[in-house]
Amino acid sequence: MSGHGFHVHGPHDHELEHAQKGGHGDHGGADSGGMINQIAMFTAIIATIGAIFGYMGGATQANAGLYKNNAAIKKTEASNQWNYFQSKSTKQSLAEMSRDLASREEDKAKYQAKVDRYEKEKNEIKVVADKLEAEATEWDHKSDQQIHQHHRWAQSTTVLQVCIALAAIALLTKKKWLEYAMFVAGAAGLVVGVLAGLHI
Repeated sequence: MSGHGFHVHGPHDHELEHAQKGGHGDHGGADSGGMINQIAMFTAIIATIGAIFGYMGGATQANAGLYKNNAAIKKTEASNQWNYFQSKSTKQSLAEMSRDLASREEDKAKYQAKVDRYEKEKNEIKVVADKLEAEATEWDHKSDQQIHQHHRWAQSTTVLQVCIALAAIALLTKKKWLEYAMFVAGAAGLVVGVLAGLHI
């Protein structure tokens, strides 16, 4: 087009005019517009679900790290208790040796009282240490569950991203089989996401 009102039609002008009148050239006819709308709507829904699944994947990964940290803290506390237990055992052994070597009965009784006290303290320490070890094992188990769930969310998000890529290619090529592949990938991503939500 020039500035003096002279207009030369290019090929793209013809296509635009044809599309405005309801035709779409040789690119699929009236059904093509429906396909585009359908793919666009499906892509928007899948992208939204994918964003939610991505958030859930990040949350489970953070939880897994937190739970693993809690397990490490409990293991350290349990180790401290077992060290304390060992020191009481050493003191008990020394008290038993002193009792056996003592010549007076009152000394023997004094050392026996220490032996009994250390035995009681050891049993109390053992209960605490065993409880801390059980808690550490439980935190480890929770961490492993969160990691498994994170992998499920990541798998689902990846499949949904593939679905969106297929949608883009289907829009560009107008290939019906790519649209079907897009729907299959979307369904697969949703199924894996449901499995993640169910902790399977």
